[in-house]
Amino acid sequence: MPKKPVQIHSDLLDQVVKEARASERRRMNFNFHQLEDPTNRMLNAIEPESYIRPHRHLEPPRDEAFFVLRGQGVVVFFDDDGSVEHVCRLDLGTEHFGTDIPAGWYHTIVSLQSGSVFYLSLIHISEPTRQAEI
Repeated sequence: MPKKPVQIHSDLLDQVVKEARASERRRMNFNFHQLEDPTNRMLNAIEPESYIRPHRHLEPPRDEAFFVLRGQGVVVFFDDDGSVEHVCRLDLGTEHFGTDIPAGWYHTIVSLQSGSVFYLSLIHISEPTRQAEI
C-alpha cells in the first residue's frame, strides 16, 4: 500500500516550531520520507539561535532546495576559501520563496525570525560513507 498523503498546515508547522524551541539545537525536522526513499523531504523549523555548519554535497553530487513556509531566513553560499559568495534571502513578504542549491556549493541556512519553517528537498544517499562535506 502506498504511503498516505500528508497535508502541510499551520498546526503541523506550530508543532515542529514548538519542538525546535524545546530542542537544545534550536531546530527540528519533520520528515516526510522514509530511510529507503530516494529523496529526503522534510520541514525544518529553525530558530535564530541555531547554528548549521556550512557544508556541501559533493560526493556524490547532490542538489538541494529550500523553500520558506513561515518566517524569514537566508541561505549563505561560500566559495572554497570560506568567503561569502552570495546571500539568498527567503521571505514570503518579499516574494523570495526559495533557492535551489547546486551540488558542490558550500552553504548554510540562517533563521532570521523565531518560528521560521522551511521545506527542504535533497537526494538521499543511504550509504554511511556518503556524507555532506564539511
